[in-house]
Amino acid sequence: MQIHFWYLTGGVLLVALAVGDSVLRRLPLNTTMLYVLVGAVLGPLAVGAITLDPLRDAHLLERATELVVIISLFAAGLKMRSPLNDRRWVAPTILAFGAMTVTVGLISLIGMQLLGLPVGAAIILGAVLAPTDPVLASEVQVADSEDSDRLRFALTGEAGLNDGTAFPFVMLGLGLLGLHEIGDWGVRWLLVDLLWAITGGVAIGALLGSAVGYFVVHLRREYKEAVGLDDFLALGLIALAYGLAIFLHTYGFLAVFAAGLALRRVERRKSGDVKPSLDVEAASHAAENMEHVATDAETAPAYMAQAVLGFSEQLERIGTVAVVLLVGAMLLPETFPAEAFWFVPLLLFVVRPLAVGAFIFRSDLRPVQKWLIAWFGVRGIGSVYYLTYATTHGLPAEYAARIAALVLWTVAASVVVHGVSATPLMKRYGERP
Repeated sequence: MQIHFWYLTGGVLLVALAVGDSVLRRLPLNTTMLYVLVGAVLGPLAVGAITLDPLRDAHLLERATELVVIISLFAAGLKMRSPLNDRRWVAPTILAFGAMTVTVGLISLIGMQLLGLPVGAAIILGAVLAPTDPVLASEVQVADSEDSDRLRFALTGEAGLNDGTAFPFVMLGLGLLGLHEIGDWGVRWLLVDLLWAITGGVAIGALLGSAVGYFVVHLRREYKEAVGLDDFLALGLIALAYGLAIFLHTYGFLAVFAAGLALRRVERRKSGDVKPSLDVEAASHAAENMEHVATDAETAPAYMAQAVLGFSEQLERIGTVAVVLLVGAMLLPETFPAEAFWFVPLLLFVVRPLAVGAFIFRSDLRPVQKWLIAWFGVRGIGSVYYLTYATTHGLPAEYAARIAALVLWTVAASVVVHGVSATPLMKRYGERP
């Protein structure tokens, strides 16, 4: 395929999405559904411009999905301004640890009893499909740092946390297949892959996010230095947190999410109780005001956080387009497994509500919020990452092929059913008193 084809295709797609975005927001559709459709058209199903195999090209897909997920997690952390002692954190925490663990268990049981998978492969299937997605669920997540809605906060926090808390189960599944050292009676897995990797990842991200945030704000307030290039600041902090976390054998996903939270915490502490105002954002667009806003003692923290968040969200959108196109290109009729007819509805309509209901049934959330949390368990790019991670770390091809087919079609189904329902359900939810 000649290079001009890709320029023309990319140009038409991006312009069409930019022009039609406001129209799509009024319809029971979202842009992600269109990305999947365009990817399918560009794939072997029609044009044949993209030919990818989830097993053969697992290394490429792993790197691509990894990049998009860490950027999305960092942006999600930056949007969550509530302090950690706020009661809003209760729901996402129990969802990310409790409900996700139950989800892994239920899917693993289904994998063993109904799909005939060995225990290790079944646990990997559960770990791949248990985490909700921080990338494709934007319609139901917090819109910005001033969005304090408990439903949106719970879904955003859950997606930010469980993309890291699913990792121990991937490692456990690989260990039970003899592909990873878990130690006698799983002691090494418990101490290293669970306790150390989770707490270490959170600590690394929190320390780096806080250190960078305080340092930059200090330079701007006191010396009028380190102004501009906030895009490099975002990329640098993401790379530092993720790189150090991986180097120290912790979970990088949790590290970048914690780094985003920590950077926002610096802004909140330095700004006091005053939330980032629209005045800061508006002033930042004027070249003559930018340096003043960025270095003023009152607005410098908010400007830093908002500028970093804005750049991260732009990167996230671009990365999402690219990766979802690839996912769409891999959806071929011959790869559709017959068991998907019952497996996907079972996951979305039974497993997710049961796992969520077990932990938030007695919470002080409103009934409508509980129902919507139980429904909006969006599966997406995070699941594709875990699938390719397990594949590149030795998951036998016989199991990898079956799991890949189930995962890709589950993601596609989630994009459609959650995408179609998000606009009307969230609109109705917003209209409730």
